[in-house]
Amino acid sequence: MTAEEEQLKDTPVGERVLLLPHCLRKVESCKATYDARGLQCARCRDDCAVNLLTARAKELGYKGVCVAPGGRLAVSFIREIRPRAVVAVACARELVEGVQGVEAQAAAEGVEFPAIVVVPLLKDGCVNTEVDVMKAIELLGIGCQTEPARS
Repeated sequence: MTAEEEQLKDTPVGERVLLLPHCLRKVESCKATYDARGLQCARCRDDCAVNLLTARAKELGYKGVCVAPGGRLAVSFIREIRPRAVVAVACARELVEGVQGVEAQAAAEGVEFPAIVVVPLLKDGCVNTEVDVMKAIELLGIGCQTEPARS
């Protein structure tokens, strides 16, 4: 287990957020809409990574999920929600920019930098990208109770 995964394990699930790139959606059939907080999943496809990962994070009791079209919105989401840990799925470029943005924000505001556990994309390219969904689901559940949270 990495140091970041250990931090995630020790962070209460209600203090965690999930960040996803909007490029994971199945663009040809996605019925999601956008608002100021990013893509709002319509749960239209059972095989869509956005649907599967968003649903799992919510089942576990995550503080929030942001499906962002870019790093700027993700950094704003973190500034607003102030999680203690982040599970982030993205391409290498967005991950670097996002981590740098969160680090700069934390330093400027004098707040603790959240633990960030990264799940890199298997296929990038800005449209119809792919992630190892099972690996991401496994990481989402680190340190969580075995039964999903009840709402």
